[in-house]
Amino acid sequence: MADAPTGKVTFVGAGPGAADLLTFRAARAIAEADVVIWAASLVQAEVLDHAREDAEILDSAAMSLEDVVAVYERARQQGLRVARVHSGDPALWGGTQEQLDRCAEIGIATEVVPGVSSFSAVAALVRRELTIPEVAQSVVLTRLGGGKTPMPPGEEVREFARHGTTMAVFLSAARSGQLVRELLEGGYPTSTPVVVAYQATWPEELVVRCTIETLEETVKEHRLWKHTLFLVGPALDAHGTRSHLYHPGHFHGYRKADPAARKALREARRDTRDARDARDARDAAEGSRRGATP
Repeated sequence: MADAPTGKVTFVGAGPGAADLLTFRAARAIAEADVVIWAASLVQAEVLDHAREDAEILDSAAMSLEDVVAVYERARQQGLRVARVHSGDPALWGGTQEQLDRCAEIGIATEVVPGVSSFSAVAALVRRELTIPEVAQSVVLTRLGGGKTPMPPGEEVREFARHGTTMAVFLSAARSGQLVRELLEGGYPTSTPVVVAYQATWPEELVVRCTIETLEETVKEHRLWKHTLFLVGPALDAHGTRSHLYHPGHFHGYRKADPAARKALREARRDTRDARDARDARDAAEGSRRGATP
């Protein structure tokens, strides 16, 4: 009969860098850990202030997956609590799933604590909402193909760019020329606003605004090649739209709609729909003309 699982591994999202962006749950997991494995190049050292003085501290930069799993195995055997501290949110490019799978294989309990992703931290730094009514209601999180990890078919930046909505592009600063080409091939105008953020929330933080047209020269001017995130899309400088949620003509379980405002809201929705249909019809007709052979 197999031994009963003992010990525990908690995967902690440390956020984009700043130690005060840890959640209470993340800080508690670090404080309770016998062993803390952290990414020293991606997480600020102040995060370790939450660790016990007698905790074993290991830098994951010098460890392979096999090295890390060996610590988890020791934790299972000795009943230790491990805090595996990742940058950002463990759900995004954290290499956590393979660790969770190995933990399940060796029979040690696990928990995942979410963290603040750099894309939301950068949006906060530039004081922008990424989902603006009538402009963008979706956010695409992606990266360029051609890196260390191949992209699945159909997940190229140019394909996502065809939606014209807000994009957060990670892990792509070293190939800024390729990024510009794919954004333009996907249909973004050259004037589309871009936010370039390096080491967001760190002391070395750099956040600059540009457009797709000037993106490559901005990256090269500041010599950026890692720890850089791009926010792209029309929502980054959109103004003049209004959310229906707080419109007096909108109702929900806690508020009744004003009749006159409700009527005006319906008319505005109809006008918007008609304008969109007319635009789509014009675009379709233009596409047909361009595709017609003489």
